[in-house]
Amino acid sequence: MEATILPYTKTDLVRYFLRLGTIGFGGPPALVSAMHHDLVMERQWISEEDYREGLALAQLAPGPLAAQLAIYLGYVHYSILGATLAGLAFVLPSFCMVVVLGWAYQHFGGLPWMQAVFYGIGAAVIGIIAIGTYKLTTKTVGNDPLGWILFSLSAVATAVTESELLWLVLMSGGIYWFAKTPPSSIRPGWGSSVAPFIAQVSAVPTDSILWKLAFFFAKAGAFVFGSGLAIVPFLYGGVVKEYGWLTEQQFLDAVAVAMITPGPVVITVAFIGYLVTGFTGACVAALATFIPCYLFTILPAPYFKRWGKHPGVKAFVDGVTIAAVGAIAGAVIVLARRQLVDAAAILIAVATIALLYRFKKLPELGIIGGAAVVGLLLRYIG
Repeated sequence: MEATILPYTKTDLVRYFLRLGTIGFGGPPALVSAMHHDLVMERQWISEEDYREGLALAQLAPGPLAAQLAIYLGYVHYSILGATLAGLAFVLPSFCMVVVLGWAYQHFGGLPWMQAVFYGIGAAVIGIIAIGTYKLTTKTVGNDPLGWILFSLSAVATAVTESELLWLVLMSGGIYWFAKTPPSSIRPGWGSSVAPFIAQVSAVPTDSILWKLAFFFAKAGAFVFGSGLAIVPFLYGGVVKEYGWLTEQQFLDAVAVAMITPGPVVITVAFIGYLVTGFTGACVAALATFIPCYLFTILPAPYFKRWGKHPGVKAFVDGVTIAAVGAIAGAVIVLARRQLVDAAAILIAVATIALLYRFKKLPELGIIGGAAVVGLLLRYIG
């Protein structure tokens, strides 16, 4: 039997995720949409079915959505090695940028230009993720009436509560499952849950600040569901309120750094770790956060691939995927409410949407750079 020749190599995989981690602005909505556009529609490295399974698993498991999807897509054709390479390549660029910004922040007494840059970039990012979410929605939901109902429920719930509701995602999967498959065929016969073993290591007695960082960020990675944005309230409660590692302003700056750098939003943990104990703290915080999400992806991945074609499982995955895309659309609304604070910001976002809709091949990095310049001009000259 002749071996299947894949359209890409492990080197291609690493190059792609290094590039996405370097220039992929906009957080989970933009990154998830970019992976679909680049890997499914344009390059055709990943099938629509595999992408949906990955998005469903990333939505169901705790941890940062975009990073888990990247890990799963690396797993599809190259197993654990591919998952590891994809995850590292995706996270490494933004980790390096955040560490450099952490050094600059400490040595120059804050980054006063940060808010001005973020003002322009943030408005443009809203336009970028709006276009990306629109394309992902039309591709995922299509003309399915039930799909649009579940999508709308998830979008509205996310926009109103400003959080992604796991129970609603599971319910959408169940409803779609029952609607699309006969009750007699609903016997998936698999379980994708992974025991939350990471919590057990917290019993190890130690007063070291690095151990405290590791335990806290491991909990953040293991028990916070939803996108990278969902981890922010959890981090605030720990690093500001409980441990007092950062001041309110430092924490807000940490979130701003994560938003103005490409890659996963949850990389803000590295900035926080750097401010607490320097480079070692950044490494500990990042590893502790991402190792749980890596394990929660690669351990159930074989079951998703093995039974993902079963009609009942496929229907459940489709329902979960629709709800996940709805949550992404709702997150766009949440972000827009916070970022589009005046007429200038709205104008930047609308102009971005119009440019990307009109010119399909327009590089997003160019728009991001232009928006940053506009933000600086408006803040310091306007």
